[in-house]
Amino acid sequence: MSGMAPNHNNSSQEEYIPHSLQKEDPFASKLSREADIIAGFYLTIIGILSTLGNGYVIYMSSKRKKKLRPAEIMTVNLAVCDLGISVVGKPFSIISFFSHRWMFGWIGCRWYGWAGFFFGCGSLITMTAVSLDRYLKICHLSYGTWLKRHHAFICLAIIWAYATFWATVPFAGVGNYAPEPFGTSCTLDWWLAQASVAGQVFVLSILFFCLLFPTAVIVFSYVKIILKVKSSTKEVAHYDTRIQNSHILEMKLTKVAMLICTGFLIAWIPYAVVSVWSAFGRPDSVPIKFSVIPTLLAKSAAMYNPIIYQVIDCKFACCRPGGLKAKSSLKKSRTYTISAHRDSTAMNETQLE
Repeated sequence: MSGMAPNHNNSSQEEYIPHSLQKEDPFASKLSREADIIAGFYLTIIGILSTLGNGYVIYMSSKRKKKLRPAEIMTVNLAVCDLGISVVGKPFSIISFFSHRWMFGWIGCRWYGWAGFFFGCGSLITMTAVSLDRYLKICHLSYGTWLKRHHAFICLAIIWAYATFWATVPFAGVGNYAPEPFGTSCTLDWWLAQASVAGQVFVLSILFFCLLFPTAVIVFSYVKIILKVKSSTKEVAHYDTRIQNSHILEMKLTKVAMLICTGFLIAWIPYAVVSVWSAFGRPDSVPIKFSVIPTLLAKSAAMYNPIIYQVIDCKFACCRPGGLKAKSSLKKSRTYTISAHRDSTAMNETQLE
């Protein structure tokens, strides 16, 4: 490995790499070969389960794509993001872990870093949109019933544009993608914050717009939903069976969304903490063996969502081929939504496909 270091120094003099790697080959694994093999098998299992699970969600949704509700459309988009991470990104890291070094050079490193950040940002912004949809549906019925399929597609366009912008910003000269300290994966160049003020601005912007702000919106939405549900549960008990069934369905949809967001944040927050620590702490302050654990945890996020869809009986069409079906097997079902601003006898009726 030592013979390769001079070649790296000659070919990438303009590359900024983490302080801990500046005197070494940045693509050589800093873990033991046994640890790399274990990590490779772990990612292989995660990748297979994620690909099969999210592929199944997308396949079942495609069978009734013209009947998907706005909330279901956003859920399918989340599956697309998770599938993208599994198919586009994971093979690079799996091959590199088994090879005991990053095998794809600086171009592959940038591509892998871009793809991971693009689909990861797309997932988080999609969950932010889902949380807002649930918030409007539960807490502001007049807006919730107004949202239609074409609004969901407009939202998708905004999500993909947002993710594309922030993932591509590093290529404009204000940031970069770099190898992880352990060598066999790549990510945003958090270490630029130690190199210049411009690097600090770049890292702080990424943290705010692609983590802190979306997370704050998600937390706000679900806190308001929980408070609203607590105040309205007793009122719903007085309505007929159709009203109660509609309320139960909305609660199941909301539970799914909450679990998805919770799983994503649990997987990614440790990685974000370690990244901030690396960016603004002392150089080499994060042990290399410690930094790999949050990275592997974050890579498992794409596997959780299909499991959540199956565990929660939420009647999502992407989980069940029959879509939304009434127990009486009627071809059409009608749900009744309760207005929080009217008397207990006032109800708004909406037709579902």
